[in-house]
Amino acid sequence: MAVYTEIGDDELRAFIAAYDIGAVLSCKGIAEGVENSNYLLGTEQGAFILTLYEKRVSPGDLPFFIALMDHLAHQGVACPTPVRAKDGAALRELCGRPAAIVTFLNGMWPRRIAPYHCAGLGSALARLHRAGESFAMTRPNDLGLAGWHRLYVACASHADEVQPGLAAELHDELEALEAAWPRDLPSGVIHADLFPDNVFFRDRELSGLIDFYFACTDAFAYDLAVCINAWCFEPHGDFNVTKARLLVGNYRAERPLSPEEIAALPLLAQGSALRFLLTRLYDWLNQTDGALVRPKDPLEYLKKLRFHRGIADAAAYGIEV
Repeated sequence: MAVYTEIGDDELRAFIAAYDIGAVLSCKGIAEGVENSNYLLGTEQGAFILTLYEKRVSPGDLPFFIALMDHLAHQGVACPTPVRAKDGAALRELCGRPAAIVTFLNGMWPRRIAPYHCAGLGSALARLHRAGESFAMTRPNDLGLAGWHRLYVACASHADEVQPGLAAELHDELEALEAAWPRDLPSGVIHADLFPDNVFFRDRELSGLIDFYFACTDAFAYDLAVCINAWCFEPHGDFNVTKARLLVGNYRAERPLSPEEIAALPLLAQGSALRFLLTRLYDWLNQTDGALVRPKDPLEYLKKLRFHRGIADAAAYGIEV
């Protein structure tokens, strides 16, 4: 989450008047993430999250995101539920941006990842995938192969300013992935961005999943690969095989993986690492003046990409093949 658009008091009061959630008591910007402007909103009826959707989010995708959260919540997935205004609309406009209010989830995201966090995540991810099987809408993954190519083109001329030789390495990696990428794996609704700051825990129990604004239709195993990258590396960069084993093992207990999905995991993990390397690189090279957001280090994902490139098969992740 982040804050790019400031909201005036009068604009906020007029916006909230369209809802039946009481008067505004507080509204505080949340300076985390990189995509939208988010505020912790306190009203007479409790706490909510107010989101203004910034330029990277296509307005045409918003009905998918809103309907998906509604669907998942009704399927028992602990996630934010969109709050509808008095006229029944979940999407409105505030400060010239599409905007929505969703329910607030209690819990905290884990700053230091323990093995039990990975175990809980694996179970929750599989349940999300299963709950999404009955969701009728689809959305292409804008940050799949074609999206990676567009990002590479946008960054290539300045990539070597971040690290010498980076542009050539990204070019070669992208070509290799385009040639080998699996296209017939089991697919459906995936979260596509389930980093630790999008997963809440209370004590040792997972209490909710948030930030569905990259959700799309893609391979389930790719979503698992995103989580391996986000949760199973230590801060100093070493891979933690115990965390990966618990993450994937608990996922498989809820939704079995096919042999093809298991075999594809190293390649999917490479692709996931490239995706976040490229988006971080783009944000690093195109910082927004005045935004309450800190760009993340793209080279963290270069190290992960190189690690996965050296993996022969999924057994190296501690997974029973």
